[in-house]
Amino acid sequence: MRRIFQCAVAAIIAAGVLQAQNATEGGWAIAVPGYRITLPKDNYPHYDFRTEWWYFTGNLETADGRPFGYQVTFFRYGYRPPGSRQPVASRFVMNDVKFAHFAVTDVAADRFHFDGRVSRGAYGEAGFGDATRLAWIDDWELDLSNRFHLKAATKNYSIDLELTPVKSVVLQGQEGLSQKADGLGHASYYYSIPRLSTSGTIKIDSNTYVVSGTSWYDREWATNQLAPEQSGWNWFAIQLSDGNDLMLYQMRLKRGGADPHSSGKWIAPDGSSIDLDANDFKLKAIRTWVSPASKAGYPISWMLTIPKLDMELEIAPAIENQELNVAVVYWEGCIRLNGQHQGAPVDGVGYMELTGYAGEGPGLTGSKR
Repeated sequence: MRRIFQCAVAAIIAAGVLQAQNATEGGWAIAVPGYRITLPKDNYPHYDFRTEWWYFTGNLETADGRPFGYQVTFFRYGYRPPGSRQPVASRFVMNDVKFAHFAVTDVAADRFHFDGRVSRGAYGEAGFGDATRLAWIDDWELDLSNRFHLKAATKNYSIDLELTPVKSVVLQGQEGLSQKADGLGHASYYYSIPRLSTSGTIKIDSNTYVVSGTSWYDREWATNQLAPEQSGWNWFAIQLSDGNDLMLYQMRLKRGGADPHSSGKWIAPDGSSIDLDANDFKLKAIRTWVSPASKAGYPISWMLTIPKLDMELEIAPAIENQELNVAVVYWEGCIRLNGQHQGAPVDGVGYMELTGYAGEGPGLTGSKR
């Protein structure tokens, strides 16, 4: 009997140690091995983690070929740790802040439109996980029923899009755990839908354009992704004309160079994938653009080489100025690709995000993203 009691006590202590290891001092959960991503549950919010986002980008065009790019990202940032969430009577005491970024690139006009919103959501004007609504701030809204519905509007531009997955969900990193730096918890849970057939309208000023094309969906949540020695990242979502897709991120170090936890994933047309670590690809910056607004210099053109895939691609922006200044300043925009894959010519479209070149990037909290 005594032995059973001792084993039970040991088990309780071990469980407590494990729980402590998997949480910050304030009680925020951290991303560690062993979690199994399950849908549709993980489309919805994870309030025990400090930061998460629902992220859509896409390259669309009209029937006569006029090209557009768009980005909509909804963020949740927790500021009342789970360990200090005592019941309160006031609706103004919230556990998190909601914010969103919305941009449209009108390639033919060489114009970039962007905006951002922030809300506590005290009166329900912003929130997450309400029936079919995954995220919303006022009339910026992400809905999910049998497909995604994305809409956002400002005074001068808007989108209203339906998105249907044409590729299955891909778990990034190792079974959905994306390690960003050395150490337990410097990671996120991360999955993508690399291709969604997209159709709807883009309105700019008084002109409404009927558009179609492809989008990319990223879903990520974490507490302390980055380490103090990291300054930001170069991230790419690429959709190639031969049906292959590619996600890459390069974590940059403050002292220069790339963190060895930089990685990516190659996704074939049938949904099978190949993991890429930092030694599997080379990114060489070939052109820098200096923002007239922030004075930050962004490497907006690259040569990407992946020997294990027999692939070489030149990456260039659809237009140069796709810098957002929405409390944080970063470059996020549509890109064009040309090159070869296994000896055959290939081209493509995608999105590139460059953070940390003009201060902290979006989603950076405390120990970063």
